[in-house]
Amino acid sequence: MATFCQFAFFIAFGSLVSVHADMKLDCQQDFVSLVWTETRPQVDTSQYRLGNCFPTSVTATQAIFKVELNACKFRKLVTGDLLQYSNNLTYVSSELELLPFSLPVTCVYQRPKDWYPMIYNPVFDTYGQGELLFHIGIMNNDFTGPAESSSFPLGSLIPIMASVQQASHQPLQLFIEECVAATTPQLSPNGDKYTIITNKGCLVDSKVSRSRFIPRQKSSEILGFLQAFRFSTGEQVYVHCTLVAWDPVGLDKTKKACNYVQGHGWELVDNPSYNSLCDCCESSCNARKIRSTPLGNEMVHEVVLGPIMISEFSDSLF
Repeated sequence: MATFCQFAFFIAFGSLVSVHADMKLDCQQDFVSLVWTETRPQVDTSQYRLGNCFPTSVTATQAIFKVELNACKFRKLVTGDLLQYSNNLTYVSSELELLPFSLPVTCVYQRPKDWYPMIYNPVFDTYGQGELLFHIGIMNNDFTGPAESSSFPLGSLIPIMASVQQASHQPLQLFIEECVAATTPQLSPNGDKYTIITNKGCLVDSKVSRSRFIPRQKSSEILGFLQAFRFSTGEQVYVHCTLVAWDPVGLDKTKKACNYVQGHGWELVDNPSYNSLCDCCESSCNARKIRSTPLGNEMVHEVVLGPIMISEFSDSLF
């Protein structure tokens, strides 16, 4: 591999372990060194995995990996002049007091000028093979499985997860562009609708309720809670959404997930330091020209969640 500049990123979505550990990531030309240091005495450091690789060595407090970029199921993505390798650090213990987790690890390099993909047209910024499979569903409260019921009392929180299965695609990040609620499985131009998400990922319902996106566990999934609303109490409700799978390092105001935080304003769920991407939620998030990809319309998919039954509830949940 030719000599090139390099950058290292460690992105921790969620707060299960970030306060209990320290991570050092060193992205070298052909390999990655990662040292995860734990402060919790009950953690078995041998249970950490980088992709499908076991630690190179362990101590009582550290899991140490020194692995090549072409091993451990690192995923490679080429976007413009950048070459990105990504993987996940996971903890696989089955102990109940230590919940399993997965944290993304990414190294980004300047693409060598003489490097081109072997089987893809290099003018494409995102490429892949195989079919993209989109899904949306109602989950249980901790997102470990599907919900047992689709009936919810007014004011309760409905856990929702959308995902995309990528087959042999390069890594993609999933977004929900739009969502509206209706009483029919097919949208009617003249039917009643309630807007939940609009303007390319702005969860406008969070301005008047406890609905919110929550931090991701995987880039190919997006999680959130929808507060059961008095849109059509006692009737079946269907939530119609537009899902978009996109290059995870090509984000802008048209590819985002934004919550409204009372007293603070709009916040970008994936990285609050880039909250400015949500500024357009109060106006219009104009779409830029979409880059050509060999995936064509597979990148965008319409899904329907439901039917959901929302019932009256005598005690206030607010």
